[in-house]
Amino acid sequence: MKLYHCHSARSFRPLWALEELGLPCELRMLPFPPRVLRKPYLEENPLGTVPWLVDGEIHMSESAAICQYLAARHSPGQLDVAVGEPDFGAYLNYLHFGEATLTFPQTLLLRYGRFEPVERRQPQVVEDYRRWFLSRLRTLDARLAEREWLCAGRFTAADISVGYALLLASHLQLDREFTPAVAAYWQRLQQRPAYQASLRRQDEAARSQQISPVPAPDLTP
Repeated sequence: MKLYHCHSARSFRPLWALEELGLPCELRMLPFPPRVLRKPYLEENPLGTVPWLVDGEIHMSESAAICQYLAARHSPGQLDVAVGEPDFGAYLNYLHFGEATLTFPQTLLLRYGRFEPVERRQPQVVEDYRRWFLSRLRTLDARLAEREWLCAGRFTAADISVGYALLLASHLQLDREFTPAVAAYWQRLQQRPAYQASLRRQDEAARSQQISPVPAPDLTP
């Protein structure tokens, strides 16, 4: 397999899943945004986005879907949750909640708070979506008060999906506003050996491939 990745971008989700599963993968680092700074990449992935997973004839670009694919194919009953398990619905819900509900508002914070030219920044948009993100994040409190992981009584790909949203939040210093239950969950996630290995691997790959870990000032879809 090959995974195209930008430092700490959404492609961190499949990288983390690969590390959890112990699967060999060629990690190809790209400058951010690759569609602007690495034009030949568009020949590989016409979207010009990351992640981009190549597994034989299979090509995938959605981070949560890649995690679901890897878990179902390589870790049934562990990182994956089967259709017949009681928490199958919760698993799918939180797998996509991490991206659609928690990551999306943070991209607006980044764009209109940091990456746009000063004259185009929108403090009200930043504040509105900061509140929006934190209010949705607090919906996890009741669930995390009762369990260590989000579903099925074990760590799954849903935790990777939500965990990446918490990683992004920490880069935005939103972790200061995590509730105690979310903060404790975030600490558990960071203690996982595969999470730590993913951080090291992207740093080592960026250095060896001479890719700056600092994103360019662009976060458009």
